[in-house]
Order: sequence, then C-alpha cells, then structure tokens
Amino acid sequence: MHEVREPALAYGKKKFTVEEYLQLEKDAVEKHEFYEGEIFDMSGASLRHNKIFSNLFIGLGNLLKGSGCTPYGSDMRINIPENSLFTYPDITIICGDIITSPEDNDTAIQPTIIIEILSPSTREYDRGGKFKLYRDIQTLKEYILVDAESINIEAFRLNQQNHWELEEYKSVSDNLRIPSLNILLSLTDIYEDTKL
Repeated sequence: MHEVREPALAYGKKKFTVEEYLQLEKDAVEKHEFYEGEIFDMSGASLRHNKIFSNLFIGLGNLLKGSGCTPYGSDMRINIPENSLFTYPDITIICGDIITSPEDNDTAIQPTIIIEILSPSTREYDRGGKFKLYRDIQTLKEYILVDAESINIEAFRLNQQNHWELEEYKSVSDNLRIPSLNILLSLTDIYEDTKL
C-alpha cells in the first residue's frame, strides 16, 4: 500500500494568500491545511480512527468538566502565526478563553494540548514535519499521538528545562497520563471496541 508522507497538494495554483485560503475553506466540502502559501488535502478517517476519536473525546469531556479546559474535535481550525500553518488536529484541548487568530475569528491559536490519531497515510507527517511546526506554539504543553493500527500511544511533553520528552504506552493495562491537566485515561477505554 502506498503511504503518503505528507498531505497532497490541493487546487491547481501554486501559492495562495491566507485570505484566499480562508475563503476557499468557507466554500469547501472537505477540510484543507495551509502552509507557506500552499493548500493541502486532508485524508479521510477509518472506522477505527473514528472509534478511537469518540472514546477519547467522550473520556476527555467527562474528565475535564468544570476544569476550565475544553476538548474540541477536528472541526476546530488551529493557526500557528509563527510559521503560517492552518490545520485541523483530531483533538485540541484549550484551557481558558479561546484566543482567535488575527487572520480569522473562526480559527483558534494557543492550544494547550494537541492529540493526533495516526493513520498509515499521515503517520510520518504527524510524527515529524507537523510536530516540528506544532513546537512553535508557545502554549503547547503536550502532543499526543494515538496509533489506530496497534495499541501504542506516544506522549510528548515539555519538561522543566523546556525540552520535549517522550513517554510511550503499549499495553491496554496502561493509563495515559496527561500531567498538564492532572488526568489519567485508561488505554482500555481509549481502544474500546476497536478489535485491537
């Protein structure tokens, strides 16, 4: 099976302004990422990906009630002004008020946590190029990658020296720690009904 390392280029024109991108997104049926003047198609999600998303989203929503932090699904567009990326993470957690992009009132900046559910077509991009761009977010404390093909979660966290550290979870008996929110999510719950 052919693996796409990055999202495929969309539309015919080579370079777009942010304004052109945002206008195209308003009319688009499917979502697209924007980076340095280029617009990229985003891949669709498998049934297992969607099940993991639902499990995570419901679990996070329940644990975060009344905390001042809120999980948002992949319809929440995020902009990173420092590097121009506009993207739609699988789950974004924002603590406090939503700060919007100077470019667009429907686009948030300053997330606290980003969670991506890996698929074969986006695995390398989410781990490499996209994580490099996400590291420009000043408010980002944790970046969590949840594998949809096996029981495997990689949680990257900023340590006290402001360096990213990795903690991996590979057993259904593990609990995913999200220290910046002071919560635990069991992998049994995250992978429930996925046949993994």
